[in-house]
Amino acid sequence: MEKWDIEFSHLDAGYGARPVLRDVSAVLPAGKISVILGESGSGKSTLLKHIIGLFRPMGGVVRIGGEDIFSLNSAKFRRLRRRMGVLFQDGALLGALNLAENVALPLSEHLDLPQILLREAALRVLAMVGLEDFAGYYPNQLSGGMRKRAGLARAIVAEPRILLCDEPTSGLDPVTAARMDELLLDMHARYPEMTIVVVSHDLAGFRAVAEHVLVIRDGGLIFNGSPEDLVNSRETYLRQFLERRSGDSGQSLQRPMNPVVRSALAKWLAS
Repeated sequence: MEKWDIEFSHLDAGYGARPVLRDVSAVLPAGKISVILGESGSGKSTLLKHIIGLFRPMGGVVRIGGEDIFSLNSAKFRRLRRRMGVLFQDGALLGALNLAENVALPLSEHLDLPQILLREAALRVLAMVGLEDFAGYYPNQLSGGMRKRAGLARAIVAEPRILLCDEPTSGLDPVTAARMDELLLDMHARYPEMTIVVVSHDLAGFRAVAEHVLVIRDGGLIFNGSPEDLVNSRETYLRQFLERRSGDSGQSLQRPMNPVVRSALAKWLAS
């Protein structure tokens, strides 16, 4: 399978007239796991949405496998999108379908195949993520971690060239999050040609899976390189981010409550 890299060239992106990303230029290398890190609201998910092609850039170019995706005609763009798998943040499973039906959905929607073959394809990838025995369960019968694993199974059922993962470990306990990291590494070993992009603020997960890292801050790219170079960086914000320090002096905590509000609150609490 041909490997595809993902390139941003002077990308400006946002919604309506409001810019979120400004002048982002980077390459996510083909056949590697790239992790996009940043604070909430920094622009990570916006970058992911532009890789998928959900929004057109305000400026600049997004290239996948050397192709400017927003200059493709509709037929070529649809063919490109078929080669992408997406793991959404909450798994995005359909409540009316059982697990096997959810996982087979990308195939059943587009391929005219017997149900037995569709189920067989779903069970194959459910086995990869350790959920084959839960094929008949519905999403509301599963834990959050199981729903995420099922979402991963659906994302890879068509063996895409690009796998995009939006916060795959958010909301999970440390053990379950580590299991998700292991699954991503398993996918990488099983499909070495697949380009995997993970949007995350999970520092433990980034250290476990990343081969390339971008860090976004306030819509701008402030780091583009290897995990080792990021860990060894002495740049102040990157140190604060990696060490989970805010850089806030705490002045905001020193502002006293308005005395009128405090007096009214005291009367209410005593009543």
